[in-house]
Amino acid sequence: MKQKVVLAFSGGLDTSFCVKYLSEEKGYDVYTAVANTGGFGPEELKSIEERAYRLGAVKHVTLDITQEYYEKSIKYMVFGNVLRNGTYPISVSSERIFQAMAIINYAKEIGADYVAHGSTGAGNDQVRFDLTFDVLAPDIKILTPTRDMVLTREYEINYLKQHGYEADFTKLEYSINKGLWGTSIGGKETLHSEQTLPDEAYPSQVQKQGEETITIGFEQGEICSLNGQAYTDKVQLIRDLEAIASAYGIGRDMHIGDTIIGIKGRVGFEAAAPMVIINAHKMLEKHTLTKWQQYWKDQLGTWYGMFLHEAQYLEPVMRDIEQFLTSSQRNVNGTVIVRLRPLSFTLVGVDSPFDLMKTDFGEYGEVNRAWTADDVKGFTKILGNQMKIYYNVQKRNGR
Repeated sequence: MKQKVVLAFSGGLDTSFCVKYLSEEKGYDVYTAVANTGGFGPEELKSIEERAYRLGAVKHVTLDITQEYYEKSIKYMVFGNVLRNGTYPISVSSERIFQAMAIINYAKEIGADYVAHGSTGAGNDQVRFDLTFDVLAPDIKILTPTRDMVLTREYEINYLKQHGYEADFTKLEYSINKGLWGTSIGGKETLHSEQTLPDEAYPSQVQKQGEETITIGFEQGEICSLNGQAYTDKVQLIRDLEAIASAYGIGRDMHIGDTIIGIKGRVGFEAAAPMVIINAHKMLEKHTLTKWQQYWKDQLGTWYGMFLHEAQYLEPVMRDIEQFLTSSQRNVNGTVIVRLRPLSFTLVGVDSPFDLMKTDFGEYGEVNRAWTADDVKGFTKILGNQMKIYYNVQKRNGR
C-alpha cells in the first residue's frame, strides 16, 4: 500500500506543484485539505476541489473552521484590542494556526503517514505549520517540497506542464491573502521601505462618498448587534460590517514588524470591520473599566497578540490570558456610535449602563460632589510627600 500524505492545499502554484511532485515523484497517495477560516466563498472552494482532483489527489476535503476561529481567536483579539505594533489586527497570520490544527487533526483521523505544506523558507507560515504539526502529532513526519527544493515560479509551472497539467498561473503584481479578519497585500512597494501601496492595489475600492453613522453593540465585550439588529451569528455580523465599511476604503495600512525567523517584514493590509470593531471596543472599555483594568489588559493583550502571531497559540499560558481577558469584559456592555467616511472613521460616543462617567461623585472640570476643597488640599499634600523628600535630599547634598 502507498503511504498517505495530507497536504494543506490552497489551490495556488506552490501547493499545486506539491500534489504532482508528491504523487508522481515520491509515489504517495496525496489527500488534499483546505481549512477554511472564512476567507473562501463557495465558488472558490468548488474551484479548489476541482483543481485538486485534476492534479491527482486521491481525496479532497474542505474543513470549515470559521466558527471555531471566531470563538477561539477573534473573540479574544477583540477583548485584548490586539493590534500588532499598534497597527496590524493580526489578520491572516492568526488564521494559520487554526488551519494547521485542522489539517493535522484530519491527518490523524485518516491515519496519514505524512503531512505537508507549501510554505517557502522566507516567511512566518513555515514555522506556524511546522510547530503546530510537531506539537499535536510528533509521530507524523512533515514534508515541505517547496521549501526544501528552493524552487522558482517558472520551474513549478514548467514541471506541471510537463506532467500534463495546464493552468493559468499568471504572475500577479501582488500576493493577496483574504480572510475573515482582514486581507493582506504583499509585493512591489511592500519590498521597499520608502514606498507604499497605491490605491489600486487594495482589493476594496472606495465606492461610497459622504458620511454614514452606524452603531455597534457589545455584550460582555463581544460584538452582538449592528445598527440595532441583534446577531447570534458573530461571523455574519463581521461580514455585514465589512461590507458596509470596506465600501469607504476603511482599514488600509502598512504593517512593518519582526518576523518569527528574525528579519523585518512589511505587508499592506485592509481590515475594515476589524479596525472599526477593535477601536469601538476600546472606546467602550475606556468608559466602563478602571484605569488598572485597562493598564493590565494592555499588557496582556500585547503579549497575547505577540504569542498568537509567533506560533505560540498552543502554549498553555494563552489559556490563562484568555481567562483574564474574559473576566475583564463583564461590564463592557453598551453601544458605540461610529461615523464612517471615505478612508477614515470617527468614534462619536458610547451609551452604556456601566459608563463610569455617569456618576454622582462629580463632573470632570465642572463640579465636585463627593469631596471638599480641603479634602483635595490634604490629598495633594500627601501625594507629593515622596517627591518633596527626594528634592529636599538632593538640595541638602548640593545637587
